[in-house]
Amino acid sequence: MESGSTNEKKQRPGSLLGVWIAIGTGIGTALGAALGNLAIGVALGAGVGVAIGAALEQQRKKTDNGGE
Repeated sequence: MESGSTNEKKQRPGSLLGVWIAIGTGIGTALGAALGNLAIGVALGAGVGVAIGAALEQQRKKTDNGGE
């Protein structure tokens, strides 16, 4: 064990974005299949996933920089 090491996990930039794209695409696929239009469901789900992921990335960057 290294001296001065912490248990804090460092995330790579963009890691939240990828996770939310996958979540949004999955939810969009399910909704698209249920509504009978898979292509629109996937596209909307991915779009929502990008929006949420980008917002969370920006929020994480602000908190990592001390609110600057």
